Order: sequence, then structure tokens, then C-alpha cells
Amino acid sequence: MATPDTNPAPSTSSRRARANGDGTVYQRKDGRWEAAGYVLAAGDIRKRIHVYGTTRKEALAKLTEKIATSNRGVPAPSAQGSVAAFLTYWLETVAVHRLRENTHTRYTACTRLYLIPGLGRKKLAKLTAKDVRTWLNQLRTTCQCCARGLDNAREQPQCCAIGKCCSKRLSPLTLAYVHSVLKSALEHAVREEEIPRNVARNVRMGTPRPRRFEPLTTEEARAFLAATSGHRLHALFELALRTGLRKGELLGLRWEDLDLAGGTASIRRTLQRTNSAGLTPLPTKTHSSERRIALPTECLRSLERHRERQAQEREAAGIGWKASGYVFTRPDGSPIEGATLTRHFNTLLRRAALRRIRFHDLRHSAATLLLEQGVELVVIKELLGHAHIGVTATVYAHVQLRLQRDAIDLLGNALRDPAQPVTRPNDGDEPPLRAAPVR
Repeated sequence: MATPDTNPAPSTSSRRARANGDGTVYQRKDGRWEAAGYVLAAGDIRKRIHVYGTTRKEALAKLTEKIATSNRGVPAPSAQGSVAAFLTYWLETVAVHRLRENTHTRYTACTRLYLIPGLGRKKLAKLTAKDVRTWLNQLRTTCQCCARGLDNAREQPQCCAIGKCCSKRLSPLTLAYVHSVLKSALEHAVREEEIPRNVARNVRMGTPRPRRFEPLTTEEARAFLAATSGHRLHALFELALRTGLRKGELLGLRWEDLDLAGGTASIRRTLQRTNSAGLTPLPTKTHSSERRIALPTECLRSLERHRERQAQEREAAGIGWKASGYVFTRPDGSPIEGATLTRHFNTLLRRAALRRIRFHDLRHSAATLLLEQGVELVVIKELLGHAHIGVTATVYAHVQLRLQRDAIDLLGNALRDPAQPVTRPNDGDEPPLRAAPVR
């Protein structure tokens, strides 16, 4: 009598054994898949981690990614570690690859000045919404001269060092920015399953008031254009005021981006200074910022004259000419620094006897003047390169007060008794040249 085979051949559905060091993958009783393996941790030690997924493939992919990161010598963050350790890991291994360099620099400064001093010693796993809210309240009421030790670096003692606190507080916009950086960092900790939830999202900061700006009026804009007449960068300033291009977009324009015969310009890049590469071209601020705009006739004329002037400068420079390809350059052909452009701009404001404004306010001035002429909001949104029309509507909501008044007057005229005389309160505000259409 044949004895039964106690060691049947493995079925085709069984999975091969994973190699040593690849970790293990198994299904839990709740239906989820769990993968476990050893990775490098802080202090040059190896620790066993667990990741989860709805499928075996998902759990295995998460574990493989963490093991690959560990093999590159990057220690895995630990929820048992401090907030400071995780923030450092996040900035050096995650944010550096996802943010533009200048944005990463601001995030790093924000973390160094505010996040690590305030929350760095707390354990990441034990951080609560109450901790975040208490820290933000302290940050809101603390003098920064005292908190950051600025008094110690001064030659003559000031502020709290002499018992007279200057009460220098962070602005609501800065507080909101600090809060957003913390939220971004903790959101990544949630994605990596280091913590179960983002406690910073449970803290309400309120909506800070947007920064107020004073755009140029029609008369001031005319005076500014008159002051730029004859300046070697007249075409740049006219383009800024008539189209609302950003400073970096203006400085990043190349002649190949302009179609003077067709009257258009393609905005493809922005010129900015970075810590690693110096003055360098970068992608536009957002995907919507990469756009094609129509150029006014006045700008086409000034650009033609500017090209002739640049040709004369190239001939005068001879072998010293630096062919950068940019539309607006220094007399030797090299790109223009943003700070240099700002100095020229401030000089022109003084020459025109105008109040001090930022260069970016030329962009606001262009949008404001277009709105006052009754131009559709969606057209301004496309011209400025905003990602959403809600951004345009929010930034220039204050401008619409006069447009609302004219729209209400249009409705009032439609409902008015023909025999009733037309009356209008005189509030001292000049009406726009054309009323905004009522949609």
C-alpha cells in the first residue's frame, strides 16, 4: 500500500521567498497588507519599520522605496525622534527636490528662525494641536528682538537689553507663512505614515488681510511714462506698466520670445538670483504664468527703438560684448540684476515727483487701470498669468467698488421713473472712463 505524500509540491499560486534583506510582506486579519524591513536610522543604527497598503503591490512598493533611500545613506525619520530631526530630514531629502531654490531657502530660514526654536525639542509622535496653537500664540506676542537675541549683536544695547522693548512682532502674513511651512512638513510625515494625522491642520489661524498697495492713478502713470522717456530702459518700464509683467519675467525676456511683426510676446522664463547659480533663468512662477500676450502698439515702437540702441551698444562694446540674448541688458550685454532695476525705478519716481512704490506695483497699476476701463476680469487674469480667476478677483476686489457703483447706477437708470431727475452723490471720486458691463 502506497503511503500518501506528506510534502506535496508547492502550488503555482505560492510566491517565491524574498531575498535576505528585502523584508517580508503579509496580509493582516483586517485585509490590509503589511510590509516590514530594516532601514538605516539616526545614530547609524538599523531599525525595523512597517508600512501598509490596500494591496500587496502597494505595500511592497512603499517598503522598497524606504529601503532604497536607506541604501543611499539617508536615515529614515522616526516618529519617536524630535520635530527638529524630522524638519531637517524633510528639508534636506524631500523639499529640496520639490521646491524652487528660492522657496526652499525661505522654508529653511523659517524653520531655523521659528519652527525649531519653538517646537524642535518635542517628539514628533507626541506633537498635538494644542502645542502648535500655544506656540503660535507665543510667537504672535513675543518681541523678535528678544526671542532671536538681536540685542546681543548690536554695538549699542537697544530694546530689552536696556529695558525698553520695541515690541517688534511678526506680521499676520508672516505667522500664516510659518504655519503653512509646518503644515507642509507634517503632511509629508502623514504620507510616510510616521504620524496618523496632521495636527497643524486643526489649528485655525484666520485669514490675514492682504498687503495693501497703492497703484498709480491715470495721471501718475502718464507722469511716470513721461519721466522714463529717453531712459535706456524706457521700453522695459513701458512694457511693465502696459502689460503687468513681473520683474523676473521682464528681465528673462529674450529676443526669440518676441514677435514684433505679429505683436506678441511669449513668457517662458523668469530671471532670478539664486544662492547656488547666481543670476539664472528659471521656469515661470506657475504653469499658468507661461503664456503668450499681445503687445500694445506703443510697446512695439519702443521695443524697435530699444533694439536699435542695443545694436549700437554692441558695436561700441566690440569684443567686450557679452551675447546673452536677453532683450534688456546692461551696456555690455550681460543680464540685469533685479536690484539694479529697482534702483533705476526709484530714480525715475523721484524724477517724476511721484510717491515711493514698489516695482511690483506697476503690475498692480496695470490691472487696476484695466479694471477701471471696464476690461473683463478673465482677460486680465490671462494677461497677468494668474492660475485661477479667483486670485485676480481677490487681489483687485477693492478696485471694483467704483465699478459696482456704476453697475448699480445702470440698474437704477433702468428702474427710474422717466419723470424723476437723475441725482448722484458726490463722494469726490472720479468715475472710470467707461462703466463695467453687468453680467
